[in-house]
Amino acid sequence: MPGILDGRVAVVTGAGRGLGREHALELARQGAAVVVNDFGVSLAGEGTGETPAEAVAAEIAAAGGRAVANAADVADFTAAGALVRQAVDTFGGLDILVNNAGFVRDRMLVSTSEEEWDAVIRVHLKGHFAPLRHAAAYWRTEAKAGRARAARVINTSSGAGLQGSVGQGAYSTAKAGIAALTLVAAQELAAYGVTVNSIAPSARTRMTEGPFAEKMAAPEDGFDAMHPGNVSPVVAWLASEAAGDVTGRTLEIEGGRVCVEDGWHHGAALDLGRRWTADEAGEHLRTLLRKAATPEPVYGARS
Repeated sequence: MPGILDGRVAVVTGAGRGLGREHALELARQGAAVVVNDFGVSLAGEGTGETPAEAVAAEIAAAGGRAVANAADVADFTAAGALVRQAVDTFGGLDILVNNAGFVRDRMLVSTSEEEWDAVIRVHLKGHFAPLRHAAAYWRTEAKAGRARAARVINTSSGAGLQGSVGQGAYSTAKAGIAALTLVAAQELAAYGVTVNSIAPSARTRMTEGPFAEKMAAPEDGFDAMHPGNVSPVVAWLASEAAGDVTGRTLEIEGGRVCVEDGWHHGAALDLGRRWTADEAGEHLRTLLRKAATPEPVYGARS
């Protein structure tokens, strides 16, 4: 049976393990040619000498699909450009970019070092921006030449970025930034036929197995709600031509549940028609806060 991505070309970053691996396999099952990117680092972003991208590309090829491996650091701007060029040179174009690469350095804020902060922000935020920037330039050139592609970007945010997560200040900040980048990119790239969405997955990966061991444990039988492969069919559909009317959205995915996130929106407001005074600010703000919705609790917050 033909897949919903037949003839399309995809780049998946961080595709050597976990969610990225499942995305690459699912996109290939649906007919896409895949550039499997993975820098081959540990959970904390340290070099391991492993080449997981090659293993996933070989697995796709063994199943009859088309794939090549790429070991670039996606937060290296030049290397990210070469990653996009590899897709175009190898498979004749690029239609899909799945930004998934990342790692964690969990710390309470008072214990977080500058190096830890910079490393997490770099791999997640710049690691989303750099491939997206080069892919967008390619799609703009194609569109201006009359060869517009039905291009799709799927970014990876997190519940930690949408609701916050104790002990993950840098990670939460980066993931919130990705959700905001998704909104901006969706508007800016619409003129070239590109949609940009993000997902906030909850699944069993190297990042979650330790801190959430009980929740992430695989059941002895029945539906494995935390299997990372549960997320990938939604990614595949977002990557398809059929999803051309869906953009600027963030979807939270866990097991068999998909939730459309509302994001920031304007709430209760008061305009005095003049500058507020400090003396009256408290009274007016408390009135507004009583009218506003109660924020959802931060993950890990004490009750």
